[in-house]
Amino acid sequence: MSVYSTLCFLAAIAIFIAFINSKIGKMQTTIAITAGSIILSLGIVVAGQSGWFHLEAIAAEQLNNINFESFLLKGILGFLLFAGGLGIKLGHMKDQKWEITVLALVATLFSTAFIGGVLWGFCQLIGIPLDFIYCLLFGALISPTDPIAVLAIVKNLDAPQRISTQIEGESLFNDGFGLVIFMTLFTVAFGTEVPTVSSVTQLFLHEAIGGILYGFALGLIFHYLISSTNDHSMELLLTIAIPTAGYVFADIIHVSGPLAMVVAGIMIGNWTRQKGFSPESEYHLDHFWELVDEFLNGILFLLIGMAMLLFSFHKEDWILMVFAIPLVLVARYLSVKFSYLFFNRFRSYNPLSVTILTWGGLRGGLALAMALAIPAGVYVIPDKNIDVREIILVMTYSVVVFSILVQGSTITGLIHKAKAWEAEQLVKKSEAESVATQSNEAVDKTDK
Repeated sequence: MSVYSTLCFLAAIAIFIAFINSKIGKMQTTIAITAGSIILSLGIVVAGQSGWFHLEAIAAEQLNNINFESFLLKGILGFLLFAGGLGIKLGHMKDQKWEITVLALVATLFSTAFIGGVLWGFCQLIGIPLDFIYCLLFGALISPTDPIAVLAIVKNLDAPQRISTQIEGESLFNDGFGLVIFMTLFTVAFGTEVPTVSSVTQLFLHEAIGGILYGFALGLIFHYLISSTNDHSMELLLTIAIPTAGYVFADIIHVSGPLAMVVAGIMIGNWTRQKGFSPESEYHLDHFWELVDEFLNGILFLLIGMAMLLFSFHKEDWILMVFAIPLVLVARYLSVKFSYLFFNRFRSYNPLSVTILTWGGLRGGLALAMALAIPAGVYVIPDKNIDVREIILVMTYSVVVFSILVQGSTITGLIHKAKAWEAEQLVKKSEAESVATQSNEAVDKTDK
């Protein structure tokens, strides 16, 4: 089958799973699709090993033809990040700008270093000669929270405003920064030239700062184009040009396309929404991009579940898979906790903020795509044909699946507790104001 035919069938399967879940299930749609695709993949593997029918090789071949890494990083990622940016409220983000900046950049760098260092030490302990740079590479691709997974699962839970803004804003921006960190370390690990501090810094700044500036210019251009027409269809068509041609051009000029899409999406979703769209156009904008987002997410999360057909497992892989999950959670907790030790010096927060940001820091297809980008053939255990790509890929897959299925399905309870705490605080504040008012009235009567 052609790649187009394969994607059509995968889209139909994703929609069918979502339909069944809407009728008989209560899971969030993306979680249901991921779980359904994993069950389907396991069924294919078990059926092949039992001799019933052999579809594993055919399914793996079709998935390889799609090229998951290219499909996400150079294809639909621009659409998903632009759609995420459209939904961000700039006023809320301004209130949390320093928190988002620290979580997206400083916490991601800390987590990358922590995971890389601990993983390297553990590998030396169990006798796996995995170089430190490859351990850092895993830390770089798994540390950023995935905006696709986060927005797809968390955004509909109506979390307290500050927590929601931090989760969404951090995931959108640390995605771009995480890609830049990954590409920088990737160049160090697999590049032909000897890296220097100057060259690495220049690469990082060119990708990150260049992506933000390019996204701002892109948003500005399309703001004026959209504002110049009253044709509803043309306004929507112009928004489509941003994550298509705009995203591709970012790759041509070697700046961060993900950061550019986030910035452009925020500008169109706030500035242009207020000044360039009519109420009718605004309605169509939201519903159109919500549909695009749900459709592409369905295909993506189905591919995440079926990615297990693309690789084999060794004993060493299983050990590292089990170790990777708590390692990433501990790194996430420490990076958020240390950030909040700084934040708490300036304002107060919901006591469940650290817990929710830790458990709600989901990983998804983006981490998997970066892992698939690692070249094969750099062997760690040659006699078993275990290379760097296999080790990093299986660890990434275990973290991603745990993140989506376990963390994504259990975060609801934590958010409900956070909302209950805020409601309790509002009641206490109201009671205190009422007491203060009564006291003032009593003083006034006494004076009279």
